[in-house]
Amino acid sequence: MPHTRRPPRVVVVIVSWNALPLLKTCLPSVMATEYPDFEVVLADNASTDGSAEWVRQQFPRVHVVTHAENWAFARGNNEAVREAGVQALGTAYYVFLNNDVEVPPGWLTPLVRRMEDDPTLGALQPKLLRHDDRGAFEYAGAAGGFIDALGYPFTRGRVLFTMERDDGQYDDARDVFWATGAALMVRREAWEVSGGFDEQFVMHMEEIDLCWRLQRGRAHRAAGTGTSPWRIGVEPKSRVFHIGGASLPQGSSQKTFLNFRNNLLMLYKNLPPGRFLPGPFYRILAVRTPLDLLAAGRAALFGRWGEALAIPRAYLAAHRLKSRYSAARPARDEAAPLPWRGTLVWHYMVRGRRTFTALVKARPLERT
Repeated sequence: MPHTRRPPRVVVVIVSWNALPLLKTCLPSVMATEYPDFEVVLADNASTDGSAEWVRQQFPRVHVVTHAENWAFARGNNEAVREAGVQALGTAYYVFLNNDVEVPPGWLTPLVRRMEDDPTLGALQPKLLRHDDRGAFEYAGAAGGFIDALGYPFTRGRVLFTMERDDGQYDDARDVFWATGAALMVRREAWEVSGGFDEQFVMHMEEIDLCWRLQRGRAHRAAGTGTSPWRIGVEPKSRVFHIGGASLPQGSSQKTFLNFRNNLLMLYKNLPPGRFLPGPFYRILAVRTPLDLLAAGRAALFGRWGEALAIPRAYLAAHRLKSRYSAARPARDEAAPLPWRGTLVWHYMVRGRRTFTALVKARPLERT
């Protein structure tokens, strides 16, 4: 009888806080996953709506970890990996899955197959589609992400305010700069050497920061796997469906604050410092600051004062925190260069290029 290799073990981590209706909608689909060796860990962030009790009753197979308080996304996931003891279970891959993501039965197999076929991949995402319109890309990650020369994120399928229909235009399995935290598979070795999500971020941008760090040379050398960085990919043969807005809704002043603060911190910690002239972070900041203040002014003009004030607050908070990252900034030979050197302000706002395809046609990627 021919020897058959045992499928690699996958641990799916779901962080949740007072989201029982979402768990009732989405968790049954996760438990119906058709894959021979996976475990689901629910990290309950001190919910008061009976979430943990319902999961224990309905799905005894789920490993429920209850946290002492609401540790949000970054610490909630990190603690779940530590507290559940999954590192001792022969885990090959972690999948960090939002509690508002519904999955089809075969979603996990293409992700595992791709990671097994390419050991240089550190992280991978499926195609992310809308739960209420499954022919449209979802805002949080679509078909893989990039950032522009000023650090503003965009994806294949969503550029700023433009959401595309999924017509198969991004069905190529390829490298991206970041993979969505809504459904993020991470190789165990990559996770361990990276230290996981940056808990200072709380939530928002932590997956972009993690993916950026994985692409830096220092982390890869620390793992003893050579000098080449890990790569980040998208596997469109796997599709999942995201409800979105479950943690903080669009227009929330706290969401605005975290997005702007964390974006600035991410740029500071992952861009190399300058030797004689100001480094790339400060050159970017010189352009970003007036643009972000214009965004604050626009929000104020439309009466969204919480959002308007959140942007200068984010700048002040980032300035206070950035010294914590000074020692961890990459040397020039350890930095991961940005693959797209265009700016959304010019190409999207001025030239009207509203899709990923239009952006890279006008300004091609420098690496893939």
